[in-house]
Amino acid sequence: MEFEKLLYDVQDGICTITINNEKALNALSTKVLKELDQAITAAKNDGDVKAVILTGAGKAFVAGADIRELNNLGPLEAVEYARTGQHLTIRIESMPKPVIAAVNGFALGGGCELAMACTLRVASTKAVFGQPEVKLGLIPGFGGTQRLPRLVGPGVALELLLTGDNINADEAYRIGLANKVVEPEELLDKARELADKMMQVGPVALRFTKDACYRGLSTTLTDGLRIEADLFGASLATDDAKEGTAAFLEKRGANFKGQ
Repeated sequence: MEFEKLLYDVQDGICTITINNEKALNALSTKVLKELDQAITAAKNDGDVKAVILTGAGKAFVAGADIRELNNLGPLEAVEYARTGQHLTIRIESMPKPVIAAVNGFALGGGCELAMACTLRVASTKAVFGQPEVKLGLIPGFGGTQRLPRLVGPGVALELLLTGDNINADEAYRIGLANKVVEPEELLDKARELADKMMQVGPVALRFTKDACYRGLSTTLTDGLRIEADLFGASLATDDAKEGTAAFLEKRGANFKGQ
């Protein structure tokens, strides 16, 4: 597929989506948001794609929203803009396939929110995370006030949200915002390595596990356990489960079909 602001490449089952607007530090303009939504849709519907890597060109993953565009929005337009970004992050989060953020540089504001919507986050040692919206007299609009507390806890999240301070990759790893930190030249290889590992497991089991985790976060433990039990039962009824358990007993590799 061809885009104006993105690079889209599929190799060996992995779709790599690169936000490619270096002059604007890959800022999330309406155009970029629209193209990202189209790219995610394409990756979701492509049977050859088993995992997605999301990254940025140049020295930024995404440095934030398009401030010039924001400055021209009225209140109602701002609500619509926020909902557009939230729609995208929900689509990324609910993807049946794993989405790995390869955070190569600045992941600020909407960039941090985009990374948080991904299944896992691999950070370059040059990565910088932050939600600096309060310094502009704004609040996060693409899920920052909701996902950050769920990832790192409310106390740490509120400190970052209310001060607008940025943190480096090591601190992001320490608080649980980043899953791994690697040297810049190793970033995409590490993201692909993680993608490869997840591509070896049962696709239905992977999808059900993501579903159970995310739905469980928004409910009580009792209801979350009920969700888990229901999905456990559904997974056991799949051909993949029959193949996986048979392969274990026969001491061979499993040949999952995603059914």
